[in-house]
Amino acid sequence: MNDRTALVTGANKGIGKHIARLLVAEGFTVHIGSRDPGRGRLAAEEVGGLPLVLDVTDHDSITRAASQVDGLDVLVNNAGISPSLAPPADTGLDELRNTFETNVFGVVAVTNAFLPALRRSPHPRIVNVSSGTSSLVWSTNPNPQFPHGNGNGAAYRSSKAALNALTVFYAQTLTGFKVNALAPGLRATDLNARAATGGDPAEAAAGAVRLALLPEDGPTGGFFSWDGTAVPW
Repeated sequence: MNDRTALVTGANKGIGKHIARLLVAEGFTVHIGSRDPGRGRLAAEEVGGLPLVLDVTDHDSITRAASQVDGLDVLVNNAGISPSLAPPADTGLDELRNTFETNVFGVVAVTNAFLPALRRSPHPRIVNVSSGTSSLVWSTNPNPQFPHGNGNGAAYRSSKAALNALTVFYAQTLTGFKVNALAPGLRATDLNARAATGGDPAEAAAGAVRLALLPEDGPTGGFFSWDGTAVPW
């Protein structure tokens, strides 16, 4: 019997929901992390997962959620926000703090809280959903895949750059783990106005699941596009 278990944060909609659906199809018991209990229950019923109330910015919520999960094989840190597409000169400190609170501090808080459960797995995997817009290489010398090196979206993009750094540091210090970051590409979600014009979120979800199912000789501490190719830092 397959008893692999996964947790996907922000899984009641968008890319996270598709990731959960694909992991269920792979035979995982999937905890549907959602800060809204009602939406979490509906999503769990739809994809065949288990609802788990989890607000990545709330310490008590994280602690309660972690106490409900004894063992974990895969953690997908998918929850994220992008309040605006403003350049840094027009970005208020509150917006910057709130963005980092979810996209960076929330990832650290959730990851650390669930490390005891992950360490019980023989093959622990962590996937951090980042963004190609965080690539400093593409931001300073854009390639054809990313023509938007204009300095806009500073709060979101800098938070994801910080997340990339943390991905490397976790990979370097968590023995036996595979920890990688995913650039999902522009997807049709409600992340922000620009995202509404994006492609199929299920395509990005498949990239996340690929990293969640890495074999023992797979990479760790990497930054990969949804199609499996490496993204420059």
